[in-house]
Amino acid sequence: MLGKEFRNKISTTVFKKVGVNERHIFEPVQPASAMALQAAENLFAEHDINRNEIDALIYCSVHHDYVTPSTSCVLQHKLGLNENIATYDLTFGCSGYVYSLSLAKSIIQSLGFKKVLLLTSSALTKYIHPKDHASRIIFGDGASATLIVAEENSEKGIGSFVFGTDGSGFEKIIIRHGADFQKVTPQSLEEKADEFGNIYSDANYFMDGQAVLTFTMKKVPLLIEDTLSKNNLTKNDIDLFVLHQANDFMNEQVRKLAAIEKEKFYSHIENYGNTVQATIPIALKAAIAEGKIKSGSKVFVAGFGVGLSWCATVINF
Repeated sequence: MLGKEFRNKISTTVFKKVGVNERHIFEPVQPASAMALQAAENLFAEHDINRNEIDALIYCSVHHDYVTPSTSCVLQHKLGLNENIATYDLTFGCSGYVYSLSLAKSIIQSLGFKKVLLLTSSALTKYIHPKDHASRIIFGDGASATLIVAEENSEKGIGSFVFGTDGSGFEKIIIRHGADFQKVTPQSLEEKADEFGNIYSDANYFMDGQAVLTFTMKKVPLLIEDTLSKNNLTKNDIDLFVLHQANDFMNEQVRKLAAIEKEKFYSHIENYGNTVQATIPIALKAAIAEGKIKSGSKVFVAGFGVGLSWCATVINF
């Protein structure tokens, strides 16, 4: 429970604003792909899926087992998928799930694929400095597995997408050292403090919270309007809005700016935290289990964050 971990460090008011009561931390001795592997096995077992019928595998994560080969190739082998399969790695953060849906839809339409397995995985907590309380109270680790299936003459499916990228803000959410641009050195581990006393280093995860909030308030309400317009829909046509679960305060501000009814705006962050690429699929599964998403439901999904990037579409269930 987060209350025990951050007692006397974070105010009750902040906890309520963020909306996270607990989250899960992945064992750091394993690669993050192990979570995706388990999620896929759970999906296969739960829905009795024939893994030999999968035409493509998409692995969306910022965590990769090796510099090369692609982690999707490793997962194809570990999952025992057939060799007549396309594999893709997408290095994306908070907008990654929706971006991956666009890739899945594209290859189904253009290449004639029938079944695409989409895996996400986030183990971001291992990169957050133990004293960076602002980030540690928000993020949790998690993974997801989704099977996207081609259906002819069906009203179900994935709608049109709207994308956006503002690379000028790439440093607003970043781990500065550790990749090709800057290798980790002893100086990389030197501790720094932000204006609120949160500690981080250039080898740790860093987020400019105020800048990210400003970006979200500016871009996401417009993203909602543009995506609805592109799909020839209004807010009244949508049964549920499932946005990236950044934190409750941020998403509530988006809801108000976009003038969306509270009953249609889904929150599922309390017991998981912000699991980056996995927040939307985890929330979708929970909403289905709660009966908030049924056959015939129109669900708006949007991801936004690292990059800075944003993406949205409508799913017809």
